Amino acid sequence: MYYTQGRKKVSKTIKFFFLGSLIYAFSAFFKIYPITILVSVPLFILVEKIRIKRFSLFPVIFFKFKEPVSEKFHQASLLCLSIGIVMAGMVILNNEYFKFVTMEKLTLNTFFLGFSFPLSLITLSLVFAMLKKIETSSIKLLMEICFWTITLGVIIFFIFILLEKFIPQIFVTLALFTAVVLVFYLYSKFADRTQQKFFLTSGIGFLIFTAITGIAYIFMQMSEGYDPQKIKWLLHIHVFASLYGWNLCGLSIICRFGDFPIKLHSTSVIFMHWLTAIVLAPLGIFYGWFAIFAIIGYSFIVLTLFFSSNKDSR
Repeated sequence: MYYTQGRKKVSKTIKFFFLGSLIYAFSAFFKIYPITILVSVPLFILVEKIRIKRFSLFPVIFFKFKEPVSEKFHQASLLCLSIGIVMAGMVILNNEYFKFVTMEKLTLNTFFLGFSFPLSLITLSLVFAMLKKIETSSIKLLMEICFWTITLGVIIFFIFILLEKFIPQIFVTLALFTAVVLVFYLYSKFADRTQQKFFLTSGIGFLIFTAITGIAYIFMQMSEGYDPQKIKWLLHIHVFASLYGWNLCGLSIICRFGDFPIKLHSTSVIFMHWLTAIVLAPLGIFYGWFAIFAIIGYSFIVLTLFFSSNKDSR
């Protein structure tokens, strides 16, 4: 939302949303659901206020071929956030009070996972914003295919998760994987060589790794003698690669968008990021000493990415 407004200073709207999101998170964590539902209303209104002001009430640009794909991803991220707030509220009402629908996967944990989708979509908006020079070429069709495959694919995949349909999940995941690989190709080939590109390329690498581990996990769920405890390690690697790999890359680029180039050694930070997210953090789940090293690693990454000065050191 801060990136959408494009202001140097954080507006009152963003400050209110940030405060509300903290109340939302803590009240949900402590299961004080009346407060969670109550604060959902202003959060939804604030997101829609910014989305409608920047774009429109109905996302008509989705269906206009001439519109930049980066703008489509941008509006999709805001729309996904507002819809996610509403759906999570409905799940709370259903599970805690009305119990109209009973499904094993219809839990808050499942729907809270969906709050990572808006950040993924806004990061992809940044990726495609760096590909504007090829928007007028024949490659634009491939960019459109990527947009629809990723946005619709995520929604369809989420539905199959709720329904616990494993085989359809595989087909959708393969389609998403193909789209992400295509994005990686387009970005690595046509985006200008900048410091942002290094981090976003690393982020897309995390996204590809997330897709591969996700597919592997689904196959293991379908195998005979499936034991969740035996493949718990794979699930943790998948989660850390997604939430603390890909999403952290996108978040850092969005927050420091106007500051690049920033004073850091890109290769070292990227190496430490991969080591922490893929090795140290997952091992820290099972062995406490690795968790300490993971905390140190993430502290280094966050401090470096978010608080380094904006002077070019390369």
